[in-house]
This record gives sequence, structure tokens and C-alpha cells, in this order.
Amino acid sequence: MSDAFYVVKNKKNNELMNEFVTYKSEENYAIITIKNGKANAISHEVVAGLNLSLDKAKQENKVVILTGQKGIFSAGFDLKVMTKSPEAAKELVSKGSKLSLKMLSFPQPIIIACSGHAIAKGAFLLLSSDYRIGVAGDFKIGLNEVQIGMTMHNAGIAIAKARLSEVYLNRSVNNAEIYNSKQAVHAGFLDVIVPEDDLLPTAIKAAEMFSKLNKRAHSETKLKVRKQHLEHLEKAIALDLKGNISINP
Repeated sequence: MSDAFYVVKNKKNNELMNEFVTYKSEENYAIITIKNGKANAISHEVVAGLNLSLDKAKQENKVVILTGQKGIFSAGFDLKVMTKSPEAAKELVSKGSKLSLKMLSFPQPIIIACSGHAIAKGAFLLLSSDYRIGVAGDFKIGLNEVQIGMTMHNAGIAIAKARLSEVYLNRSVNNAEIYNSKQAVHAGFLDVIVPEDDLLPTAIKAAEMFSKLNKRAHSETKLKVRKQHLEHLEKAIALDLKGNISINP
């Protein structure tokens, strides 16, 4: 299946960005949902749907709530693509890194309602947003690249450096340490955790609060705060495009 996308509207103000990403527009915010199998994998199609959804939210000037399926936010990149060839892996990882760059520089706040496990690119999406709400419980959150035989890509290191403390940076990136929800708050992957039933209501409450921010002030301040990190990420993406990315068993 190609990474082409399409938009289908229904009567409840929902839009299907493609088979795996939906967009629901409310008065002050938009809810973007990833639905891609048991692992909620980040595939070419998911990246395309997320990019289209973010473009629409930007056009509508709305706060974003990004979420996944019950029990899992995302287990990371689509392994069928990642293990196909080094070229296939590099293409998907580069698209994912550019998505993170887009999220980190997005003019409106991005809230992630982390509905469960968040591994690899799922965890990187947490590190690419503005406010992260997780579900209390024994969910797995972290960066497992080294564990599965992937040398961490430059963009991944740049994203992690921007959001994790040095202690957790080494534990997460070098040692592939995985955390439960409570530990993930200390590590820097999540900001707060709530009971499962409170996840979306808490995200909506946060979105309503963030919608009262001065939009221009928020956008310009975010770019100032993240200027150095965004520049490092852009350079890291360029380096990854010149190098090799693959998973070695």
C-alpha cells in the first residue's frame, strides 16, 4: 500500500485522513487518533495521515490531542518495513524524524493522550509534543532500539537530548531501559498519569486550558525556547539521510 492519503468526511465532524488516522474537529481542539493493528505501528501511511491531520489543525488554528488505541499508543515503526532493507528503514525513519520536527515546531500546543504502551517511535512522539498524559499502570514506555539491534539514529539522539535529563538520556538511549507509566514521568516521557477512564477527559480539559493561550505568543515563544534543539534536529536528519539505518539481529 502506498503512503497516499485521502479524506472522507462524515456527519459527526470526523474525517478519515486515511485508513489508519482519524481527525475529529471540536470547537477549541482537534483529536487525532492512530489506529493501525495490534501494535499501532507507525507506517508510511500513518505518517502521511498524521502530517495531513497536523496541516488541517494548523489551518483551523486548533490545539491538538493525539492518541492511540486502548492499551497502546504505539509500539514504534512498522517492523515489516524496517527489516525489509536498509534503504526502506532509512526512508521510514527519516519520514518519522521529519514528523517529529514538524510537531516540535507546531504553532499550537500538541497534547498526547498516551493510551498505553509507547515504544521506540511511539516514545519519540511523546518527546515531540508539548504535554503528555499517560494511563496509570504497568505499561511499557521507552526506547528499545539498541535492544532490537538498531544503532540509534542521529535524529533520535537529538530528540532525546532535548527532552530527557542526562541520567535518563543514557539509561534510555544507550541501555534501552523501559519504564512503567509512573517511572516514565520521572524519566521525562510523560508529564502526568491518570486512570484510564480519565485519560481523554483530562486531555480535553488541558486542551481547553491551552486554547486560552495567546496563539502568537505561544508559537513564537516555543520556537525561541527550542531554537537550538530544532537546529540540531535538522542537522541530525540530514546526517541520517547520508548514513545507514537498519536493524541487525
